[in-house]
Amino acid sequence: MGKILLIVIDGCALDYLSDETTPNMMRLGKDGFFKTVKSAIPSVTNVNHATILTGSFPEEHGVAGNYFYNPQTGEQAFIEGPGHLKKETILDVYAAQGKSTAILSVKGKVVHVFGSPVETKISVQEPDENLLKRLNLDNPPAVSALAANDWVFNACFNLIQQDDPDFVYCTTNDYMMHNFAPDTQQAKTHMAKIDEWIGKIYDVNHEREIYITADHGMNRKDHLVNMQIKLDAAGFNTVCLLPIKDRYLENHIYQEGGTLYIYSNEPAKNEDLAEYLRTLPFVEKVYDRTEAAKELHLPVDKIGDYVILADSTTVFAETENEDKYIKVRTHGSLHEQTIPLISVNARRDADTYQYSRDIVKFILEDEKIK
Repeated sequence: MGKILLIVIDGCALDYLSDETTPNMMRLGKDGFFKTVKSAIPSVTNVNHATILTGSFPEEHGVAGNYFYNPQTGEQAFIEGPGHLKKETILDVYAAQGKSTAILSVKGKVVHVFGSPVETKISVQEPDENLLKRLNLDNPPAVSALAANDWVFNACFNLIQQDDPDFVYCTTNDYMMHNFAPDTQQAKTHMAKIDEWIGKIYDVNHEREIYITADHGMNRKDHLVNMQIKLDAAGFNTVCLLPIKDRYLENHIYQEGGTLYIYSNEPAKNEDLAEYLRTLPFVEKVYDRTEAAKELHLPVDKIGDYVILADSTTVFAETENEDKYIKVRTHGSLHEQTIPLISVNARRDADTYQYSRDIVKFILEDEKIK
């Protein structure tokens, strides 16, 4: 089997890609294919790295957010370490077969959650001095710096030239996408730098199996809603959990995202709660736990009694008041589910790929690993 490179450009909505700004990615698309696929829901980071790396939906791999709540114990915490996955990743499989693997990430949590079996781990947030020297890399910039993504692709290029691992997983930070729309000069400059590195990596070996996708898209929103305050005021005893919630506040200072898990502390009022949720004009979908597990492929034991999804201009957030009207760029809903997939030397025809999970799903099928 040949070498595989899987690139996940965090928050890369389709509009960030163009012939003018990203000609090398378009070149890969012409040599292979360029299409759209769907991410898992919620369209947030941890859920979709888990989905991509395991080749499965959350109902199988067990990760339903960046943050979790245990209603039995009241425990709440960030998902930023091992132990949350219920299914092996492609990195686990390759490592068990004695193949060389590497994971490169801007965010340290990606390495901590998914990188346990990996031979080479490179993180902007937590650099390894010995690796920096061996790969001839300068000290990385801050995680929220626009230069962080440029640095991680430089590291990827140097690593492939020097070690050429069997499987490389390289991912970025979506700070730029949260702050700059696709038509801004900052966004165009940033994407052009990423594209330049991808072109260089491709030209090292045109036979390499390469996949470029995103964990989720990104859109502008102008209405932030604190559902905990709203439900308290309406007389419902609940716990509202934002699955987008993480420590990277420079990306979403109000933890604003398009999916919300609602845990009811008064089961006798559940029907009233559901009816109330359906009256809210900014709530696009209301699912009970069973419906959400079925329709959204979510793990039934990791979500609330209700799962609600926001409309295209609204997000749920931890604001000081019920409603806040400001312009932000974020994700988490169905409106950020459509993402690009560019591939060269892919396992299957383009039409076969419908979800981001299909990338690794097909690799594992070919390896006859169930």
